Amino acid sequence: MPMAGRSSAVGGGRMVLGVGGAGPGVGVGAEDAVVMELAAGDGEDNVVTVNCPDQAGLGCDLCRTILEFGLRITRGDMSTDGQWCYVIFWVVPRSQSINIRWGSLKNRLMSMCPSSYSIPFYHDINPPGPPQFYLLKLFSDDRKGLLHDVTHILSELELIIQRVKVSTTPDGRVVNLFFITDGMELLHTKERQEETCSMLIDTLGPSVTCEILSAEGFQQGFSSLPPTISEELFRLELDDCESSSASLSAEMKKVQKASIKFDNSLSPAHTLLQIICVDQKGLIYDMLRTLKDCNIKVTYGRFWSDKKGFREVDLFIKQADGNKVIDSEKQDALQSRMRSEMLHPLRVMIVNRGPDTELLVANPVELSGKGRPRVFYDATLALKALGICIFSAEIGRQAASERQWEVYRFLLDDSKEFPLSNSLTNRNRVVDRVRKTLMGCFN
Repeated sequence: MPMAGRSSAVGGGRMVLGVGGAGPGVGVGAEDAVVMELAAGDGEDNVVTVNCPDQAGLGCDLCRTILEFGLRITRGDMSTDGQWCYVIFWVVPRSQSINIRWGSLKNRLMSMCPSSYSIPFYHDINPPGPPQFYLLKLFSDDRKGLLHDVTHILSELELIIQRVKVSTTPDGRVVNLFFITDGMELLHTKERQEETCSMLIDTLGPSVTCEILSAEGFQQGFSSLPPTISEELFRLELDDCESSSASLSAEMKKVQKASIKFDNSLSPAHTLLQIICVDQKGLIYDMLRTLKDCNIKVTYGRFWSDKKGFREVDLFIKQADGNKVIDSEKQDALQSRMRSEMLHPLRVMIVNRGPDTELLVANPVELSGKGRPRVFYDATLALKALGICIFSAEIGRQAASERQWEVYRFLLDDSKEFPLSNSLTNRNRVVDRVRKTLMGCFN
């Protein structure tokens, strides 16, 4: 039997990571839990197959990790009998600039597959323990796009930003304090720390100094926004008023529509949930995390995109007690929640913070405590594209609307080239660009 991570070539020049001949639900070893068939050329999809014991919310967790690695799910198929699941994703990188570490993705997905003590051959896959937090101290000269360049490097290294404090000193130096976790769980080693600092220095220049320390006792910081700003940022539906700092552009309003229907006539045991909407970054993740948080089980699902950019989704679901979703009030509540989470998964607005201008980006936190991947990456990418310098940045969490939110706060430099303090047009440009980048319009 091949070792985990072993690769082989198949017809057409496609490379396979994790090879085995087992089908769904039959005797497979740990190395067969995740199999990746990599595309042989441009324009082809990569195929990721997960075949392992099932657990509540596993599909959501898999989609979250795929999103974290910068991949887009073009179509998918999933099924489970409640004990074993079989999932296939067809994926492509969202951008040519993203370097996908396929071996690391395979290992991350394998670590998410639950162990099953009733299956003796499955002993070598164990769920990950609590994450170890580290403090990355980075000192460098200031320049436009610096924060995103650092974020891009950390993303390439699979270092996940949990909290950040960025400030600029009067002499033009930048102090970056990143509280991070390591997707590879190797940052405690000298080799991994040296790799991280070397890559930062080689990319950013020799003026950079880097230090990595253990951050034992780290706790997620809490954000405290003024009540009026919180009410506008966290409202369930976005305001269409043009003067609203969180309002949607005319182009974005066109895509913020969805068809969500329930059908109880096709299956005696399941409710068919049918969704048709414009595709956007993280859409499948948003659907599955919402169902996970609502304690709705997905037994079978299929999703695909058409050539016009629309996503069609068929999910056979049931409640936690095993019953179908028949009650009209429950259907209306789930439909409303799905619509809100799918169409408005992220909130973006610009406010005044004393004499300065502050960009706010917020996303709901899963009940499990996990935030949304790549938000910081995309927000800094959008600001870099606009040529806007970030004076300081921080990540915190805030309770609002009966849930917890992850809040990103960016204090923006008000330049002559791109004035913000007295220009509603430029402020709307920032909000629109950041929102579109977050939703996948530019990456």
